[in-house]
Amino acid sequence: MEFFNKVGKAALGSRLRLMTAAITDDASKIYELYGVEFVPKWFPVFYTLAEEREITITEIALEIGHSQPSVSKIMRELIAAGLVEEIEKADDKRKNNIILTPKGVAISQVFKHQLQDIDVAIEEMILQSKHNLWAALEEWEFLLSQKSLLKRVSEQKKKRESKDVEITAYKPQYKQAFKELNVEWISKYFEMEEADYKALDNPEDYILNKGGKILVALYDNEPVGVCALIKMNDSEYDFEMAKMAVSPKAQGKNIGYLLGKEILKTAKEMGAKKVYLESNTILKPAINLYYKLGFEKVFGLSTPYKRCNIQMELIIE
Repeated sequence: MEFFNKVGKAALGSRLRLMTAAITDDASKIYELYGVEFVPKWFPVFYTLAEEREITITEIALEIGHSQPSVSKIMRELIAAGLVEEIEKADDKRKNNIILTPKGVAISQVFKHQLQDIDVAIEEMILQSKHNLWAALEEWEFLLSQKSLLKRVSEQKKKRESKDVEITAYKPQYKQAFKELNVEWISKYFEMEEADYKALDNPEDYILNKGGKILVALYDNEPVGVCALIKMNDSEYDFEMAKMAVSPKAQGKNIGYLLGKEILKTAKEMGAKKVYLESNTILKPAINLYYKLGFEKVFGLSTPYKRCNIQMELIIE
């Protein structure tokens, strides 16, 4: 227990495995106590069959939440032990049902008393405990079905690493990074176009000197993300959010979201009421990010980019 106290909640899996091993070891001895030759891992499959019905391996797997190969392996072991047998399915000759043998039926009768005793013993433990483990397991199963532990840890990783990301204003020293980060992703999915070269080769003249802004994301003092706010000559929109790029080696740190939030905050500070952007639907993470930032789809504006197949706007309040 000292190890678990030292490591903390990160050792949850190890601690559960230790408890599972102890319970499984006791389970084997409990079967012996009732004079039954039985392997604990057989129980979910056997119990399903003991409900006095004919059922296929596929149906058992779906019912108990195991994989079909796992159920098939257990079924072969149960057949070898003489507890179950296969019979031809009346309405489908290609499939077999599984039923208990007379030996299996006899054991299932013993199980009725065994399960009653186990249920009472566990209920006593629940009453002696401060926390109801059985109810807690049900809650945890629900929570994990809504969002996996992997997803939860990934979110915490993003939050922690995003604290080390610094969003700063563009400086001439970031000119090369601004171009390279954009060329990298554009060239991966599409072809560079004339409008790209205009913005990336001359960001000062094309963006900054016309009233726009460029922000740079630094991680360990290295530029790993960029995003531009381009002044638009349009009666409907004040700025276009464009040229957002994040280095592949820095993805997963929430950098795109941080850049987007900061660039929109900058737009608001500059008096913008509406921001526009163009993208392509094959860039699913980017599209999801834009929706997360509050953008909505619009139609009908002219575009200088061949790759553009979706246009979006954000009303700043």
